[in-house]
Amino acid sequence: MRIVVCVKHVPDLDSVRGFDAEGRTVRSTADGTLNEVDENAVEAALTLRDGGGEDAEVIALTVGPPSAVDAVRRALQMGADRGIHISDDALVGADYAATAAVLAAAVRHAGGVDAVVTGMAALDGLGAVVPSLLAAELGLPQLTVAHEVSCSGPPDHVVTIQRDVAGATETWRAPLPVVLSVTDVANSPRLPKMKEMLAARSKEVATLTLDDLGVAAADVAPRTEVLSATERPPHPGPELVTDDDGEGGRKLAEYLISGGLI
Repeated sequence: MRIVVCVKHVPDLDSVRGFDAEGRTVRSTADGTLNEVDENAVEAALTLRDGGGEDAEVIALTVGPPSAVDAVRRALQMGADRGIHISDDALVGADYAATAAVLAAAVRHAGGVDAVVTGMAALDGLGAVVPSLLAAELGLPQLTVAHEVSCSGPPDHVVTIQRDVAGATETWRAPLPVVLSVTDVANSPRLPKMKEMLAARSKEVATLTLDDLGVAAADVAPRTEVLSATERPPHPGPELVTDDDGEGGRKLAEYLISGGLI
């Protein structure tokens, strides 16, 4: 069984985030990290591999600038077997559709892939559409926003998920190959030990360009752009309501009503 897990290098949520002069997200190695939900995707991929037989492997796949390889390295530390990093100047500013098209091309290039696993969303954009776009590009069934995942053993290898949608819990099943996306409660990602972290240094990471994938730059040109951006206004801070004059209750009620809180 061959499993590809898509990972992304994103700005740390606690860092100061914003856009550069070209309207693109500022990304740097210093404040970048593996997308948090992708840790759950890696764990789901490793679990599928553990039940997939001796020849099963997990390939960590990312698209991004040179610094993005850090996401692959972190997935390797968790236990992925090898990595693929798609890096090309033509992908600067790539949108969701372009990213999905390149990921699909990389999956096809890897060959013989039985499952593609992703997190439900990247925390830098929160679009949550790449898993579905990827499934469409590959022509595979999609099992998305799963909070529980299981897979039957050989020879069937049927993946079963549960997901919550509009207050209802749904159960979906599909045979491999499949595109699977998981939520942050689907599992508890394993913490890499020093042995795994050292071993990850020697694991293969192939860096590929669009030419290597047979993809024309014009086919993945971004179709969206940021026209303007404004920083979020500072929080006004707390408003203290005192009861020095015996009117504290009324003042509090008026404050809650004016804010639409009651």
